Amino acid sequence: MNNLACESRIMKSAFERYLSLWVLLCIIAGITLGRLAPQFAQTLDGWAITVNEAPVISIPIAICLFLMMYPIMVKIDFAAVVRAGRSGKPVLLTLAINWLIKPFTMYGFAVLFLGFLLRGFIGEDALDYVRLPLGLDLAEGDRYGSDGVVVMHEGGLRLAIPLWRSYLAGCILLGIAPCTAMVLVWSYLARGNDGLTLVMVAINSLTMLVLYGLLGGFLLGIGSMPVPWQAMLLSVAVYVALPLITGWLSRSLIIRAKGEEWFRQRFLPILTPITISALLLTLVLLFSFKGDVIVANPLTILWIAIPLTIQTLTIFALGYGLARLLRLRYQDAAPAAMIGASNHFEVAIATAAMLFGLNSGAALATVVGVLIEVPLMLLLVRICLRTDGWFNTRPDRATSCADAACPAPTQPCITT
Repeated sequence: MNNLACESRIMKSAFERYLSLWVLLCIIAGITLGRLAPQFAQTLDGWAITVNEAPVISIPIAICLFLMMYPIMVKIDFAAVVRAGRSGKPVLLTLAINWLIKPFTMYGFAVLFLGFLLRGFIGEDALDYVRLPLGLDLAEGDRYGSDGVVVMHEGGLRLAIPLWRSYLAGCILLGIAPCTAMVLVWSYLARGNDGLTLVMVAINSLTMLVLYGLLGGFLLGIGSMPVPWQAMLLSVAVYVALPLITGWLSRSLIIRAKGEEWFRQRFLPILTPITISALLLTLVLLFSFKGDVIVANPLTILWIAIPLTIQTLTIFALGYGLARLLRLRYQDAAPAAMIGASNHFEVAIATAAMLFGLNSGAALATVVGVLIEVPLMLLLVRICLRTDGWFNTRPDRATSCADAACPAPTQPCITT
């Protein structure tokens, strides 16, 4: 567990160190590609697994997400989940924020801003054309939900819904997806408890198998959005369960065959650039599809970013404040607050693309989540480091990857 924690604290590649820059460049590249070759992303989106003649799983997105998720899952020692109870209050606090509070505050902020305060800027009559819910036999002209109408659009049947509701759906999918990847980086930079962070990554991965589909369907239904339950369950199976099971099995087999030292020093370093590259490729695809919308209305990104930003800051403040009231150590308080504030945008992006289409407003909203998360989380890391004195135990500023429990790193650690 300690070795794994130390491995996660080393940001080895330029991709990791300058992720904000790469995200920005991929957005620009995607928009440019969408303008120069508008059929490219549409062709890729056509490569899909269909159910009842309806495209359900985008094969390119599924491949990219698996490459993003598998390296995270394979790092997790799931035996540590059994010992998680020893952490007590930090684990319970994080679970409560992730599943009892965060999904509903995200829904509230998104409805307030996108459905009321900013609706006029988005367009009172603006429509989005999303996929028909899986398993429903609808004909042109049929109504679905309070605002949806089945129409013929670009050669196929689509569900026309208000654009702001589509953005709302993307925000919901972000709000119910607790982070299991980049939070390892944020915890390291804030000098938090890596062991607690890894335990929470494992617990979140397991709880998502049950709660992601249930909460997603419930909140989408409240928001008068299509509730494709079959597609939600299939999404969890493909985008969470598959990499989770594959990671656990391959970890066990590799360690049994080669040993933990070989697994950590030889196998894991190969995966990091693959993960980041898959994320960036997904961004290029998504922004290439939405390039025309963004160029025509560049403020769209701003309207979506406002509730997402307020949500992130609110959840962090709530988690950090409750951690102080519970008298947690700083090393536990920082990751507990940041795990709640950050999102599993990889799963949210793939699920939005699967449920509503790669060119939907919901997919765009989840991509905006990626755009704002990196700079926001770096800001919260700074806040943590400047307020460590609020807690009973201050972090050891001398702690590094050269700890006795850690092997000597092949590259220097990032310092702040």
